[in-house]
Amino acid sequence: MKRIYLDHAATTYLDKRVKAVMEPYWSKNFGNASAIYKEGRDAKNALEKSRKTIADLIRARAEEITFTSGGTEGNNLAIFGVINSYEVQLRKILTKLNFVKPHIITSNIEHHSVLHPIEELEKRGIIEATYIKVEKNGVVNPKDIAEALKPNTVLVSIMYANNEIGTIQPISEIAKIIRDFRNRQLQTTNYKLQTNEKMAMPFFHTDACQAGEYLVMNVQKLGCDLMTVNGSKIYGSKGIGFLYVKKGIKLKPFMYGGGQEAGLRSGTENIPAIAGLAEAFKIARASSLKESERLTKLRDYFIKSVLEKIPNVILNGDPEKRLPNNANVSILNVEGESMVLYLDAKGVSCSTGSACASESLEPSYVIMALGLPYEYAHGSLRFSLGRQTTKQQIDYVLKVLPSIVEKLRQMSPVRFKAKS
Repeated sequence: MKRIYLDHAATTYLDKRVKAVMEPYWSKNFGNASAIYKEGRDAKNALEKSRKTIADLIRARAEEITFTSGGTEGNNLAIFGVINSYEVQLRKILTKLNFVKPHIITSNIEHHSVLHPIEELEKRGIIEATYIKVEKNGVVNPKDIAEALKPNTVLVSIMYANNEIGTIQPISEIAKIIRDFRNRQLQTTNYKLQTNEKMAMPFFHTDACQAGEYLVMNVQKLGCDLMTVNGSKIYGSKGIGFLYVKKGIKLKPFMYGGGQEAGLRSGTENIPAIAGLAEAFKIARASSLKESERLTKLRDYFIKSVLEKIPNVILNGDPEKRLPNNANVSILNVEGESMVLYLDAKGVSCSTGSACASESLEPSYVIMALGLPYEYAHGSLRFSLGRQTTKQQIDYVLKVLPSIVEKLRQMSPVRFKAKS
């Protein structure tokens, strides 16, 4: 049986064109980019060429791109890097403003690689944090960000698109609110930092790991100061990603060693993965519009059919402000994990939510954040389509899913009815 993979939000396969670009750097051009002889220079050239390719694609400077091991490291580096780098300056500024701790704003549906670092800083007593509640459709209201901003706010971190329910956040609008707030801050407070530049806070970070394949990635248009991207979500290899850091922002590293990546991320650079990342991102940007249109039609067809064929099912997240490839539904009176296993036996791969939390039996915090009951969270399924997804595959899923749901509901003692 040929399997149908519908969990591209968890990870994508390695595109054969990306693999071809990576191939020479495994055994032929294998040099260390820090070496000054030919093999090292060749590796260094590949490194910097990849950096420039990515920078050009997001309308940034090459020196604003730092390669990481993926989304988790990028998010951690952005959050801890800001707080640790400006610790002394922040203390001086906040003392003048009669504040004790720096303040971070985020949303309650962020990926754990954003939520957990912020929670850790809270536990240490280093920061105070505000967790913005999303609307019922899973979208952050920019007005809530505006109301949460304070003179001691140093960082706002709002994800571009959610990994579970696919909702797209109004990043540009949030960026404008932050920019206007900064300008007002500059008129009242002197934010001279160690760079001797008048640079007001808060900085704006966005986790764009799910967005790289489909959405606008121009940092000038988005207005973000820091942006995280993950290679394994755009048909690159696992274990690679990049963090965009706007010029003038100084981050303090949490890894020390040989001083690679301008001292921000020590360790011998993974040249095969970096070259592959640049190629994967280039392919993604070139095919973005066409692929988004194709998948949006398939997604809408799938959602409409599921809602028609199976009773007591609701769509999670906004029906329009969502990623082209994301369909997240709650099927009531059935355990999500059971549906995943039954579908797996039928040759279909999907998930109950974030792949990073797949071993947890806890209900999805993202679904709960929408204000939905516990039962909705436990019956949630995420289908995330990809480049090889066809209508024929979707029709097969639509054929087998209703009978699976009916069978599991017959065994379930729960009888919970969906709210209209």
